[in-house]
Amino acid sequence: MDMPDLIWSADDDGGVVAFWRFHSSLLTDPTDRTDDQNVFQDRIAVSHHPDIARIPLNDTALGVHKVSSGTTHPVATFPQGSINPGNKHAPAGGLGFYLHGPNGFAKHLKDHVPKEVLMSYDVMFEEGWDWRKGGKLPGIYGGVGDTAYRCTGGRQTDRCKCFDLRLMWRENGAGELYAYLPHIESNTARMIGVPPRSIQHADYGFSVGRGAWRFTPGKWSTIAQRVKMNDVGHANAEIEVCVDGVSVILVTGLILRTEEGPDSRVQGLHFQTFFGGNSTDWASPKDQKAWFANISGAILESPSAMRDEL
Repeated sequence: MDMPDLIWSADDDGGVVAFWRFHSSLLTDPTDRTDDQNVFQDRIAVSHHPDIARIPLNDTALGVHKVSSGTTHPVATFPQGSINPGNKHAPAGGLGFYLHGPNGFAKHLKDHVPKEVLMSYDVMFEEGWDWRKGGKLPGIYGGVGDTAYRCTGGRQTDRCKCFDLRLMWRENGAGELYAYLPHIESNTARMIGVPPRSIQHADYGFSVGRGAWRFTPGKWSTIAQRVKMNDVGHANAEIEVCVDGVSVILVTGLILRTEEGPDSRVQGLHFQTFFGGNSTDWASPKDQKAWFANISGAILESPSAMRDEL
């Protein structure tokens, strides 16, 4: 199997990149190794592969733009009482921005409009974390030009020209995909059919696969998200979420690129996290922190690439 066309990883301490399996030849012999040793050795092998570009974990290198005011990163701080950063009556908490990756990656996304893209990051919630009702986590976004931005928050205009695929944590650390997609009946049918539980929220996004995995406070989790764009006029788009190298959500038969928005494409990561929801019953019950690291991206050429690699 060939390597992805472009791949990069950002970290701040020379550490390992996200847990991606590319070739069996890249990995050391797994015989007589524990699962934890396998994960560690696989990460080291991949992180030193010559086809992976290493970049600093900073705004310029990552192509960060449209940063939400009053927030900091890569450590997300959630003061007691903080909720959606758009709420002007609550403390600012979490973080929010868009990133399109390093220049070469961003240019490839724009000029070549790849069919399939993988992006990944690590996240850790502090020990003793209180989940409350839930909150947002980063995910891939895209669409036609600037209509790709702010595809969330109950937006209804130009929904046929954008998509936003953030994740969420819910009560007791349950994870889910929180998806805004073009309003198409077939998309609804595909989304609400994903186990163990999926919900369509009126005027908002879809909660997809709630409880398909769980986060553990004090433990790093590697989140990888794969998006395959559909051909215009065909329902053959795919969204896949993997956690620590395991596929936990796979939705096929979708339409992300519509006839009204045939130029829709993946544009990068909507790197946003906050408690909420909008109302105070979602607010962080105490001062808390979460950390993000090892932000990575790859442009895939084979529709089956991610399932072969992870």
